[in-house]
Amino acid sequence: MKMLMKGNEAIGEAAIRAGCHSFFGYPITPQTELSEYLAKRLPQVGGVFLQAESEVAAINMVYGAAGAGARVMTSSSGPGISLKAEGISYLAGSELPCVIVNIMRGGPGLGSIQPSQSDYFQATRGGGHGDYRVIVLAPATVQEMADLTADAFDLADRYRNPVLVLGDGILGQMMEAVEFKPGEAGNTAAKNWATTGCRGRERNIINSLYLAPERLEQHNRKLQEKYKLIEKREPRAETYLTGDAEIIVVAFGTASRIARTAVDNARTRGVRAGLIRPITLWPFPELLVREALGESRAVLTVEMNAGQMLDDVRLAVNGLRPVFFYGRTGGMVPGAAEILHQIVRIGGMNCDGQVRQA
Repeated sequence: MKMLMKGNEAIGEAAIRAGCHSFFGYPITPQTELSEYLAKRLPQVGGVFLQAESEVAAINMVYGAAGAGARVMTSSSGPGISLKAEGISYLAGSELPCVIVNIMRGGPGLGSIQPSQSDYFQATRGGGHGDYRVIVLAPATVQEMADLTADAFDLADRYRNPVLVLGDGILGQMMEAVEFKPGEAGNTAAKNWATTGCRGRERNIINSLYLAPERLEQHNRKLQEKYKLIEKREPRAETYLTGDAEIIVVAFGTASRIARTAVDNARTRGVRAGLIRPITLWPFPELLVREALGESRAVLTVEMNAGQMLDDVRLAVNGLRPVFFYGRTGGMVPGAAEILHQIVRIGGMNCDGQVRQA
């Protein structure tokens, strides 16, 4: 049965159905509805909701619950994620599974409460100290907010690693029909590493502190091998009309929805445009992007920031095509007509970036 829900609410309900009965967070716009929803729902299922005194406290509570083997989640927006960065590094270093939700707002600093995609660097480059990675999932619909939240808990447990669901203020606040998949809640796999009491077995120690450099290097090598495995197994992307496209648009999240309309409008004008939508921002789907280039002449990256995914697109394209960029910042959202203008402009260029003569 489909339900009409806000994106923030869909994340909360999906988390509960995935077996998450522990949430620790702190309110910040535009993700507060997620906390409000869980404050109401978690007690109904025997779960724990706790509004911590700060984002720093919340992420350390997540560390404790994850260490005890619970499926646990926190959520915030840009400035709050910055405050959680140290704890996220601790979670990654200790190999503790958890789900973190970032409903992005404009920045830098306090910025605004308007939607943005300016936390891409923060999400995909770790955001905190040390050599670590978090898996980053980027939904584009309310249905995906639910589906990818459920996937996030499974991925977190599979790789013993934090997973970040990266949305924005539009996706968090908008309402769409969503259907929750039936199935068993939660992962039934035993967490033999968890600190659940050591009576009858050897004690488990969860730690990210290694004072001997040789031991820390060994731990880092283990983490890097895990990240390589994730990069091999988990990249995801959606392609749209790329088979014969001469101009490939790359966009994620809300920007991809608008770009899709621009691609359709370009087709009506005789410009063969297509869309690649990365779903995993880390691992970035490099191979999938390259494979989708086909016979295209150029790539246009569209973002609600000053050009952050652009770096990953350029690395993926690896000089095979010229890569252009169009973005809006500060909470401004690019319109379909703006993106169409860029597609048509690029479509009128030669491969060296010069305007083609009629």
